[in-house]
Amino acid sequence: MPAVLYHLIAFSIAALVVILTTPIVKTIGIKSGRVDQPGGRKVHQRPMVRLGGVSIFAGAVTALLIVWGIGGFRPMSPNHEWEVWGVTLGGLCFFLIGLADDLLNLSPFVRLLLQALVAGMAWKVGVSIDFLSIPSLGQVDTGWLSLPITVIWLVGMANAINWIDGLDGLAAGVSGIAAVVMMIVALFMKQPEAALIAAALAGAALGFLRYNFNPAQIFMGDGGAYFMGFTLAGVGVIGLVKGTAVTAVLLPYLILAVPIFDMSAVILARLRHGKSPFTADKRHLHHRLLDAGLSHRLAVLFIYSLTLWFGSLALAFAGIPSGIAYACGATSLLSYTSWKVWKHARQA
Repeated sequence: MPAVLYHLIAFSIAALVVILTTPIVKTIGIKSGRVDQPGGRKVHQRPMVRLGGVSIFAGAVTALLIVWGIGGFRPMSPNHEWEVWGVTLGGLCFFLIGLADDLLNLSPFVRLLLQALVAGMAWKVGVSIDFLSIPSLGQVDTGWLSLPITVIWLVGMANAINWIDGLDGLAAGVSGIAAVVMMIVALFMKQPEAALIAAALAGAALGFLRYNFNPAQIFMGDGGAYFMGFTLAGVGVIGLVKGTAVTAVLLPYLILAVPIFDMSAVILARLRHGKSPFTADKRHLHHRLLDAGLSHRLAVLFIYSLTLWFGSLALAFAGIPSGIAYACGATSLLSYTSWKVWKHARQA
C-alpha cells in the first residue's frame, strides 16, 4: 500500500469516529450536568457541554491504533520509536489533565505543575529541542537548556490552543489547519510517523467542526484543547525540528504563529497593566475582532485565513513543490478576508 494512503486512512477514521461519537458525548454531558454556563467573559448564550475533547481524543487514538494494526508505522529505530511514544502518551496525559480540569476545576498551579512533569518526561524519551536557529549564528546547540526550552514549548502550545478556544470552531479549525500543514511538511521531510500523528489529529479536529462551528452544539473543553496543543507541539519537534536544515527549526513556530502571537501579546498586555499573565480577560485577538464589530463567523474565518497564510509560508520555506504558489493563493485569501474585516469594522 502506498505510504500516503495510510495518512488518508488515519485522517478519515479520526474524522468518522469524532462525527459518530460526539452526539453520544453530548448526551452524556447533558444528563450528567457537565455544562459550561454563560456569563462573564464567555461569548456563548446558553449552557454548553464542554466534553467534546473526549471525542477528539478517541478519534485520533482510534485512527492511530488501526493504522498501526495494518502496518502503517514502519519499523523504526529505538530512538525514533521512543519519540513517537513520547508524543502519543504525552498527548494522553495532557488530555487527562484537561479532562480532570473540566470535571474537577483544577487550580492553575496544579495544571501547570502536572503539564510540566509530563513535558519533562516527553523530553526524557526524545521529544526534545536540541538546537535553535539564531540569525547570523545559524543552528546553535541548546545543551542543558534543551529541557526548559522543550518544556516551555510543549506546555506553552497546549495552553496557547486552550486560550484561543474562545469562539465556536476557532481552536478546532486553527488546530486542524496547522495539523494538515504539519502533515504535508513532515511527509516532505521524510518523517511519515510524525505525519501519521498529524493526519489523525487533523481528521479529529476538522471532524469536530461538524458540531463545533458556529452555532456550536458542544465545546471541546480543556481536555481537547490541551491534547491538540501538546500533540501539535510534539509533532513539530519530532517531525520538523529534528531536521538538519536551518529553516526546519523555524517551521513549527511559523505554522503555529497565530496561537503563539496571540498568547504572547496577551501575556505582555497583562504584565504591562500589572496583572497576572494567567488572569482571564478579553484581550485575545478574537475578542478584539468582536469588539471591532465583526460577526462571530467572520472573526473565526479571518483567523482561519491568517493561520492558513502562515501555514502556506511554511510550505514555501520548506521548499515543497508549488509552495510559493500556495503562499500566493493564501495571500490572496487573506487580503480578501482582511478587506472584509476592515469594511465591517468601519461600518461598526
